[in-house]
Amino acid sequence: MSQVDWLSQLLQMITITGRLEVRCAYGAPWRVAWPQSAAREIPYHVVLKGRAIIENPETKTTLELGGGDIVLLPHGSAHVLHDGSGHEPGLTYNRQGSAGWMLSQNDGQGEHLDLLCGRFFIEPPHDRLIRNYLPTNLVVRAMDGHREDAMGSASNHLASLVGLMRMESTGDKLGGFAMLNALTSALFTLVLRAASESEKAPAGLLALASHPRLAPAISAMFADPARPWTLPDLADLCSMSRATFMRHFQEKLGRSAIELLTDIRMSLAANELKKPTMTTEAVADSVGYRSVAAFRRAFTDTMGMTPGQWRRLAREGE
Repeated sequence: MSQVDWLSQLLQMITITGRLEVRCAYGAPWRVAWPQSAAREIPYHVVLKGRAIIENPETKTTLELGGGDIVLLPHGSAHVLHDGSGHEPGLTYNRQGSAGWMLSQNDGQGEHLDLLCGRFFIEPPHDRLIRNYLPTNLVVRAMDGHREDAMGSASNHLASLVGLMRMESTGDKLGGFAMLNALTSALFTLVLRAASESEKAPAGLLALASHPRLAPAISAMFADPARPWTLPDLADLCSMSRATFMRHFQEKLGRSAIELLTDIRMSLAANELKKPTMTTEAVADSVGYRSVAAFRRAFTDTMGMTPGQWRRLAREGE
């Protein structure tokens, strides 16, 4: 079976948009606190110049970010960014630009920081899929794009994208806000691609995708989720025994193959249920369920509401 572009399949299921909110131009000392984000929101930060320390109280982790580094917080965790000096920061001055994002500055005379901050928005109910399969912190490091073997890499493309974002966020250019938001949406995809290509891909889907022996199974599930896949079927695709396949999958993903298949099916079903012409029976059949009762049970267990409740909720939202 040919390899399927599972990331494109995933992002076709989940509508994600992005927005730049603040450009921070600070001199040390400085400190910015971000509260817990609403469900369906993922904050991101791009260090254009300088360095920043990010602290995540939920995971009790502290990371140093340098120029070109990008961090996403897929769980929307509350976090703090600061210069690391421990000194009391001065006042900040915020100015709303006509383009729609805010410029935040201070009077600090220390090391200079140039930082872009924004967030991604995920259409419900797919936020739970992102939380379940992406880590609390997702960091992609800058790299030297001048290496010949790096020219086609996602990290190198990210550097070019960040350069574009830097140029578009300087001054109030015509169409700048729309351009920045479009670039932000591309940023999400490139960060996931770069993370999956890294030698230490974080646990979850990104680590699974970079595992060459397991790739055929994940490709198959995304390509044909309605097929009545069994664990022996998926193990055969990967030329593994059922027990070996189950062990490797669980180690990399933290979930079973059947759980991932169910999540893919229910996400697709949620999209289909929005269509007024699609009956619940037709939706069930489209994602591989011959029994409507079995589909209703699976949907309710996964999404926390019945198909009918989700359909009504989606219509009210629209």
